[in-house]
Amino acid sequence: MESPRWRRRIAGVAGHLLGRLAGELKAGSAQDEFVIRAEVQEALSKGGAVVALESTIISHGMPYPQNVQTAREVEAVVRAAGAVPATIAILKGVVHIGLDEEQLEAVANTPGVQKASRRDLPYVISQGKDAATTVSATMILAAAAGIRVFVTGGIGGVHRGAESTMDVSADLTELGRTPIAVVCAGAKSVLDIPRTLEYLETQGVCVASYGQAEFPAFYSPSSGCRAPCQVNSPAEVAAVVVAAAKLRLRSGVVVGVPIPEQHMAEGAQIEGAIGRALAEAEQAGVKGNEVTPFLLKRITELTEGRSLEANIHLIKNNAWVGAQAAVEVAELLAAAARE
Repeated sequence: MESPRWRRRIAGVAGHLLGRLAGELKAGSAQDEFVIRAEVQEALSKGGAVVALESTIISHGMPYPQNVQTAREVEAVVRAAGAVPATIAILKGVVHIGLDEEQLEAVANTPGVQKASRRDLPYVISQGKDAATTVSATMILAAAAGIRVFVTGGIGGVHRGAESTMDVSADLTELGRTPIAVVCAGAKSVLDIPRTLEYLETQGVCVASYGQAEFPAFYSPSSGCRAPCQVNSPAEVAAVVVAAAKLRLRSGVVVGVPIPEQHMAEGAQIEGAIGRALAEAEQAGVKGNEVTPFLLKRITELTEGRSLEANIHLIKNNAWVGAQAAVEVAELLAAAARE
């Protein structure tokens, strides 16, 4: 049986960290660089459910106006599940945890918005630039704000041929050092998924598949790789998140949610296009950092835009699962605080 002492300890640690962060933001120059939207701050201060959302998918992942419309719809899904959405971006060098309508529009439709990963954060902030946050940057900023669940489309990974190019996404190392749950549709099959899972194991990241044994491959429920763990409900996801926090592991959790059944046929067609694009890249001698842009362009062309629609469905499905898990996490921590 779980010790009430442990529950009180984790609740106390969480409250201390959030209180210290809030004090830092009010007390010093950090306030000028880190703004938490009022409804997000209220939810966090009351122990409510908050879900972090990245902004690169808006600025660089979709064309306008589908990008801003999708952003609004994903936030609506999070709200419908009982959580508060917190889309994260950097505007004029200021970190924003939660965006209003005008800010969402700016990220979606302003030329020159930079794509910011962990390495870019000091530069874009010091230079007062506008930037959309990648998975790794969003993880850092969300965790700093006290958010425990982050929803995205898919994570980066080990690229094919990484043994010679060393092309490994910063998402993977960030997952090894930032304590937040990332709910996603797995990694895209253009990546080397077996090596991606091996890398996550090395980083000490808990990887779970949602509702099935196999780790999903974004457009496909099947990657050919069995996930180390399986969770079957938002409550089980939340239990893993709280257990990781209780142990103070300081590493993340990946929850791979398979593509919804009604979109599997569409996903299968896209997987066929991915296979063709990979063959074309090899035949054309495309290598290194030119591979991913080549593949994404060809996949969009070959699917006549269907890959974009499937992407939107995936993100909304991930948001629904992630928001429900965030609600469960908040309830578990509230129960622990009462004991």
